[in-house]
Amino acid sequence: MLVKQSTRWSAYSWKDPDRDWTKAKNIVAGVDVGSVGSKALVLTDGQICCYSGMYTGSNSPRAAEDALNLALKDTGMKLENIQYTVGTGYGRVNVPFANKTITEIGCHARGAHWFFPSVRTILDMGGQDCKGIHCDETGRVTHFLMNDKCAAGTGRSMEIIGEMLGVPVDEIGDRSLDIVGEIPPVSSTCVVFAKSEAFSLLQDGVPLNEVLAAYCDGLARRVHILIQRIKMEPDFAITGGIAKNRGVVQRVEKAFGVKAMISPEPQIVGALGAALFAKAIMEKQARGG
Repeated sequence: MLVKQSTRWSAYSWKDPDRDWTKAKNIVAGVDVGSVGSKALVLTDGQICCYSGMYTGSNSPRAAEDALNLALKDTGMKLENIQYTVGTGYGRVNVPFANKTITEIGCHARGAHWFFPSVRTILDMGGQDCKGIHCDETGRVTHFLMNDKCAAGTGRSMEIIGEMLGVPVDEIGDRSLDIVGEIPPVSSTCVVFAKSEAFSLLQDGVPLNEVLAAYCDGLARRVHILIQRIKMEPDFAITGGIAKNRGVVQRVEKAFGVKAMISPEPQIVGALGAALFAKAIMEKQARGG
């Protein structure tokens, strides 16, 4: 089910029609409150039952509740049916019903490992930061690096460029691939410079899709530098909204000469990892740990 919510991106929800949660022995949830998007996911007996994603807005506690309610919509499940909840993400301390909070770095590694057990290097690009993560064969984080504080190289920077150029964020990637010839370079280190350069390119008559291509290329180069700093260890996965941008993904894949592993819904990987932590904690408590 898709619910139109914003001109920038759409809220979404999904449920497994074949899972009967009323027969589940354990029901846990993960809620990932990011600076741009909030995601909620429910596991029943270790399998994904339902999930959702929506814009965070200015009220993080409200976004956490709304995201979970959207995930539970049409399932018949209520908040009180969930036995344990872990909050994660930039606003993880603002999940009022969470039993525990865990950093998004650990949750993205755990969630990516659930989808791809062979993964060892993960790129996660959130609304305000970009992370390169290494994990071991159990999904435990062994090393990570984050970008600096500039918005360049983050999901928010893509929104800023989209808004400036009047292009929906979910169209930028595909349109950046619809070009011929060489693309002009733009700044990969500062979103303010990149905006100015993109505007100048348009004034010089550079086609819009080539401007988008230049920006996607700049972002991919920034990601390449970050991952090189922690070294690429196969296998490689991309999580977060940037995984839906084919223009960036294909350029990152070309830079490293690898094929990235991307889950069916890459934006819920952090919430999935939080739910997996919730399941492990609840089981440990049941054993008296």
